[in-house]
Amino acid sequence: MKPIIKIESLSKKYKDADQYSLNDVSLEINEGQIFGLLGPNGAGKTTLISMLCGLIKPTSGHFTIDDLNYTHNSSKIKKIIGVVPQEYALYPTLTARENLHYFGSMYGLKGSYLKDKVIETLDLLGLLKFADKRIETFSGGMKRRVNLIAGILHNPKVLFLDEPTVGVDVQSKNAIIDYLKVLNQNGTTIIYTSHHLAEAEDFCTNIAILDRGRIFVQGTPSNLIASTEKAQNLEEVFISLTGKDFRDGQ
Repeated sequence: MKPIIKIESLSKKYKDADQYSLNDVSLEINEGQIFGLLGPNGAGKTTLISMLCGLIKPTSGHFTIDDLNYTHNSSKIKKIIGVVPQEYALYPTLTARENLHYFGSMYGLKGSYLKDKVIETLDLLGLLKFADKRIETFSGGMKRRVNLIAGILHNPKVLFLDEPTVGVDVQSKNAIIDYLKVLNQNGTTIIYTSHHLAEAEDFCTNIAILDRGRIFVQGTPSNLIASTEKAQNLEEVFISLTGKDFRDGQ
């Protein structure tokens, strides 16, 4: 498979910062992968995803998405990517249906296609009977599912997920992961961050572990486990690379 994301020597240093948040990162993510970006707090995961989504500019280096250079094609890139942030990107006083119609229209969807797409995705994620309830009445797991739908209505080629299952019940977590696997099987490349390492080990086809702005290792979960002395799972690989020290405030 060909790379759908190519990152070359990407760095980011925020104004007045003493150190780089991301330091000379190069990476290729192939079409059709579920790629996990893992690391402790302050590792550079959010900075990297924010640059790939066009939210912040790199200090140096460059990247392409689907052979489109971000410098000259940012508007085209935004049409082919979906973003599901950790924080709910929803209007609490609007209903689920109203929220999704709004976000769908932002991607140029309209008419019967948008109406049917909203119904279809709400149904698949067990929310159709709540379509006309206000978001402020939803549980955390329900909000998380609507948050996901808002990012995939336009069938993105590449989907960025930041902690998509954080703070949800087991049923919502399983529904989200199962739906993401279907999206991936239908051709969507997924870039995923999480602190749930057991989930990442099961869900991701490939993983990169970042710390202090650099990529330490990358590969399939099974290869990373096999190549790390005494490691039985991905969490043990992670600890062996990043240590046991707390990262509070970083």
